Amino acid sequence: MKNVTVYTKFGCPQCDMTKSMLSGEGVEFTTINIEEDEAAYDHVVNTLGLRQMPVVVVEGQDPFSGFRPDLLLTL
Repeated sequence: MKNVTVYTKFGCPQCDMTKSMLSGEGVEFTTINIEEDEAAYDHVVNTLGLRQMPVVVVEGQDPFSGFRPDLLLTL
């Protein structure tokens, strides 16, 4: 199974939908809130170059942002 990390922030409906969909599909994932973790914020914004939450990072794949059911169903 691939490692999946979901970067989120407070009050983010797309983040909640992403986590709910992954849970519903039985996909195990780690959640990191970028508003609580400065290093995670720096990684998402400056390394990955993404600003829209959620950001989903799947081992061996390009990261993506936003609620993307089409990509989540492939995990």
